[in-house]
Amino acid sequence: MPIKLIILDMAGTTVLDQHEVEHCFKLAADKNGLLASDERILALQGYAKLLVFRMLWEEQLGKGSEQIEPNAQKSYLDFTEILENHYKTNPIYPTEGCLELFSYLHQHGITIALTTGFYRKVANIILDKLGWGQSLNGNYINLQNKEGIHISITPDEVGGKGRPAPDMIEYAMKMAGIKDKSEVINIGDTPVDLLFGKNAGVRLALGVCNGTHTREQLVSYPNDGLLEKISDLIDIIENDKK
Repeated sequence: MPIKLIILDMAGTTVLDQHEVEHCFKLAADKNGLLASDERILALQGYAKLLVFRMLWEEQLGKGSEQIEPNAQKSYLDFTEILENHYKTNPIYPTEGCLELFSYLHQHGITIALTTGFYRKVANIILDKLGWGQSLNGNYINLQNKEGIHISITPDEVGGKGRPAPDMIEYAMKMAGIKDKSEVINIGDTPVDLLFGKNAGVRLALGVCNGTHTREQLVSYPNDGLLEKISDLIDIIENDKK
């Protein structure tokens, strides 16, 4: 079966991540008295951020505490303000190999979908700054795009069901008109990205090692291969044709 759809994470996979998401998260946590180590925050990269705040507040306050939800909501609100301001006021760059991969996929008629744990407003700030979002329609889709991306998906489009639930991958397949999961590859740079692809049952759940996590940090999680940069996917697709 030929590969017809490549699903890519944003921050750390296609969008250069210099740990600014973790930094913004840490600022919001500190502001609200949430005790979370840098290692714990990194381990939860890729999850929807409100869910992460709920998880961390539950760890700190104990399961069943009535303060978990209000604290999580307040922390998340502060985080969104800090993060939006960061992306609005700082340059944003694609990762190494990203544009090379995009060019190859366009040349070979393969659909490009981006998924993220970000909510829609932040995803749009990033897409607009990179020039990847201008030609998408109101549903964040343009399958006729000749450059940039074809589909953008946040948890907002799937009822808030972020990773590792497979809903965003299944939504991308539906929007691309693809029913066979063996025609789909998912790539991300975090453990939850790998679990995301595995839960969806796609052909390959791949990791990239130049994002937020190193090869050493990803290797112990179930995966179908770890790439140094996402343009290494080109060789995988080419070899698959043989």
